[in-house]
Amino acid sequence: MPVQPEPAARENGDMRESIIIDTDPGQDDAVALLLAFAASDRLDLRCITTVSGNVPVAQTTANALRICELAGRSDIAVHRGADGPLLFPLGTAEFVCGPDGLAGADLPPPRGEAAPGHAVEAIIATLRAAPDDGVALCPLGPLTNLALAFRLAPDILPKIRRIVLMGGALGLGNMTPAAEFNIHVDPHAAAVVFGCGRPIVMMGLGVTHQAIASHEQIARFATLGTASGRAIHGMLTRPRPGGLGTAGHPMHDPCVIAFLLWPELFDGRDCFVEIETAAGALRGRTTIDWNGRLKQLANAHVIATVQAHELFERMTERLATLP
Repeated sequence: MPVQPEPAARENGDMRESIIIDTDPGQDDAVALLLAFAASDRLDLRCITTVSGNVPVAQTTANALRICELAGRSDIAVHRGADGPLLFPLGTAEFVCGPDGLAGADLPPPRGEAAPGHAVEAIIATLRAAPDDGVALCPLGPLTNLALAFRLAPDILPKIRRIVLMGGALGLGNMTPAAEFNIHVDPHAAAVVFGCGRPIVMMGLGVTHQAIASHEQIARFATLGTASGRAIHGMLTRPRPGGLGTAGHPMHDPCVIAFLLWPELFDGRDCFVEIETAAGALRGRTTIDWNGRLKQLANAHVIATVQAHELFERMTERLATLP
């Protein structure tokens, strides 16, 4: 399923791409949100919806509000969403991101509150009000909210221009040997989304583990002299469990927003992707038919490589514009 071309101008002449970010902040989710805020000339962020994932949904919602307030973007509605996966019990990742999900950010509790209405209702309402191919969905966590919206209101599917998501893996997972965290948490929701028939761009671990910010690059955030820069530096330099601890910090979720801004930095191919939904060792595995052996129609554009140095340079330039 090929990536669609740049969006046509809307009736008001706005050339920005309309997006919804569905997220479970999470440090790298926070950086992705900040990058979207810093790209308001290119992206029309209609709302933020939250889901349980890195931490439970009450905390992911508070974290989204904290990030909005950090960047001076309390004008963006944050809607609280699903508190658990469709079928499996919720598994969270405080062991990676800290008890509040934003370890290292040193942010106060939010002053504001979530907007009225469930996240799924907000997704449905926003899409119903949009023209066909009018909105891109940018899920950064488990896909529960999207799956619920698609099943409750299948009439919204033509309104989706594309889904650019972080999830899955070409090779080894990070939650289990087979599965990446977001897909592992709610594989049934992932199966719904990958089967929805709309264009999908998949940012899996194969590419996000190339998008490593080195210690030297991360240190630049501390020199920006801004609250956002200090928070980013703190989040990306916090102690983390082993694996990539000495090489730098992977920019998992920011790759989603970066792809919207600079698709020329990424390369991949159209593939058929199947989600393993059964319990057991393979739960959440994304079987990616890279070489077309299964003779199935492609349902995702799977990104495999990124120009990591240029990605970080452009991200830093954008993020430096935030307060």
